[in-house]
Formats: sequence, C-alpha cells, structure tokens
Amino acid sequence: MDKLENYSAPQDLLKDRVILVTGAGQGLGRAAALSYASHGATVILHGRKVKKLENVYDEIETIGKAQALIYPLDLERAEEKDFFALAHAIAQQLGRLDGILHNAAYLPGLSPLEHQTTEQWHALLQVNLIAPFALTKACLPLLKISPDASIIMTSSTQGHNPSAYWGGFAVAKAGLEALVKIQADEWSQTSNLRINTVIPGLVNSPQRVITHPGEIKQKMRQPDELMAVYLYLMGLDSKEISGQTILC
Repeated sequence: MDKLENYSAPQDLLKDRVILVTGAGQGLGRAAALSYASHGATVILHGRKVKKLENVYDEIETIGKAQALIYPLDLERAEEKDFFALAHAIAQQLGRLDGILHNAAYLPGLSPLEHQTTEQWHALLQVNLIAPFALTKACLPLLKISPDASIIMTSSTQGHNPSAYWGGFAVAKAGLEALVKIQADEWSQTSNLRINTVIPGLVNSPQRVITHPGEIKQKMRQPDELMAVYLYLMGLDSKEISGQTILC
C-alpha cells in the first residue's frame, strides 16, 4: 500500500480519457474529479445536488483543463432506464468512456439492526450496491470499445470487516466487494477491462462526519492524500491489476 500511496503519476496519465465520477460534488469524489482533470481527463461529474457539481466544474475550469460535464441523478430513485439514459448521453456527447469511479454513497447514521427499517435497507442497497452494478452494466458497451477501461469501487472498512450498528450499509459494501471479484473473474479473458475496490480507511469526508461527529477533522487524512491510489488504478500503470481490494 505504501508503494501505491507514493505513486507519482505522469502529468498526462489520463490524457484524452473520459472518466465518470459518481458522488463528485464533495469529499473523495470531488478530490478525484479534480485530480483526474488535472492529469488530462475529461470528467463527467455525477451527483444529486447541481450546485455542488457546478462548484467542482468551476474549479476544473480554473485550473485550465478539459471542460467537464455535469450529470445530476438521484441514485436512490433511479431506475434501470435512467442509467441507460446516462450512458446514452455520454455516447452522444463524448463518444467514449474509459473509466468510472463509483464513489457515491448513502449512510443516514448508525443504529442497531432491530431499529433499522426495510425502507432504509432498500435505500442503502440501492445507492451503495445496485446503482454501481446498474451503471456499470449500462456503460459496458462504451467501456468495451475503450483501449483500456478501468472501474474503481470505493468501499468501506465496514464492508470488509463488519461490526455492530453499521447494518445495511456494511452489507451493501460487502456485496460491492463480492461484485468486484465476480466481475473481474468474468473479465479475466479480456485485455482492456479491469475493476478494483479501494477502501479509503479513516479520511475526512461527509460520511465520516455522520458516523463520528466528534472527531477533529484536521487530525484525519484528507481526500487529496489518497489521490495517488485513485490515479494509479485509473491509469495504464495498473493495467494488469483487477479484482483486487486495496486497503488504504
């Protein structure tokens, strides 16, 4: 892991690539979108709140890189047709897709299983597991024609090693790790498709504020400190890596 975190990405690592980042309006998603753009990619910014996406769009404009695109979509309420509509929009406007960072997440808070409702579980599984599956499936025709397509799933330590009170969120993230291994196995005979999981660990993020509101943000790692990992897995230097879970 130290080797990955010390990875030094060439400035043109993602030149001419198109990358979709979900949950791009804040936290790790925002940091990744800016990092990908600064290394040459055209970034598609996904999120629920247009204003936050516009702020990231403006930041990318400020650094003088390729113009980003904004695509708002509420993953909790999205149906299969909505994911195919997103993929169709990418095909129509850009004609290609070389990577997806699935970073959007939903976690309303921590509670014992006996206090969690089926409605909460539907939302947790929809955003954290079903949406990444459905969006990847919808975008697969574009990914298949890319010379080198990389999918990154952002998971959680609770999905890897579940504990009390994390309930449906931990179950969804555990399912995400299983999804990555299944997909990597199915793609094992292809040379241009790969998929991996990143577990960021303790990092200052909006999700962390919900679960640990009393922590001092300045003492935690910041999203920018993990970008070497996200760049490495999205670029050509990790071409032979697939089906792996990277713990930061």
